[in-house]
Amino acid sequence: MSRLNELRLISRVAQMYHIEGRRQAEIAQHLRLSQATISRMLKRAQAEDIVHTSVIPPVGTYSELEGGLRHKFQLPEAIVVECTEDRDAAIMARIGEAAAHMLEVTLSTGEIIGVSSWSQTIFKMVENIHPHKSATAKYVVQTLGGMGDPSVQTHATQLTTRLARITGAEPKLLPVQGLANSREAKLVMMADPFVRETIDLFASISLAIIGVGAVEPSELLARSGNIFSNRELADLAEAGAVGDVSLRFFDKNGKPVKTPMDDRVVGLTLEGLANIDRVIALAGGQKKTAAIAGVLRAGLIDTLITDKFTALRLVDG
Repeated sequence: MSRLNELRLISRVAQMYHIEGRRQAEIAQHLRLSQATISRMLKRAQAEDIVHTSVIPPVGTYSELEGGLRHKFQLPEAIVVECTEDRDAAIMARIGEAAAHMLEVTLSTGEIIGVSSWSQTIFKMVENIHPHKSATAKYVVQTLGGMGDPSVQTHATQLTTRLARITGAEPKLLPVQGLANSREAKLVMMADPFVRETIDLFASISLAIIGVGAVEPSELLARSGNIFSNRELADLAEAGAVGDVSLRFFDKNGKPVKTPMDDRVVGLTLEGLANIDRVIALAGGQKKTAAIAGVLRAGLIDTLITDKFTALRLVDG
């Protein structure tokens, strides 16, 4: 009978806590027990099957798909968003909204945020962020230089500065081409003190927000006028590239793909990305599925925010 008496008391504690909504300290005082004892009893209530925990995901959320992504790719966190169409514009809008909310609720004071300004989905995120009233970042660092047409470069600069303003940070820009004409031209660019100051901050980035690209240039990159030559695309395909993060390419297994073009990129490397404490990737769409799978296998990402169609392809593929 002693065990039954023990379980009866545990059941009463569980009832007071879970059904009556009383705090542990209040229960302890009411029953003349220590708060540590109440805490242990609540744990016992679950171990003895007195309390069963049920999580019922709301309509429009996809906990099973998120769990499938975490399990298949050993991914710490996944967010799968509702989307009515498997169409790039719709997908980018929904991912951008979810990413904006996540940044708003998880941003810590003093963060140094690295952001690639060549992702249309990141544009959507910035459009949806509300100005931060509590935690403020220290810097927002542009992790890839500009591309092609000056008007498009200006748009990229505005993204970085706008994110900095919203988060209360100081923008740190890369005021040079992201893809130099030659390795020698890149070295000249990197000798500029303003460029050097920004690149030196790469090692201090605490949060990187990245897009994932397919080998075929995105609409934004194509509009910039600085898309790859047919020879460069052929070299990438021959080397097995399936996608890139800030023009750093990788194969289907997530292994870096080195071509002569890699020596011309002014921006964060994949090795540098791997050293950042928290990396959030915003990516979705049919064309990018293989690229997303590759970067997940590389183990570079802490959180993937994608759409339900892409998530299904990734889990089933």
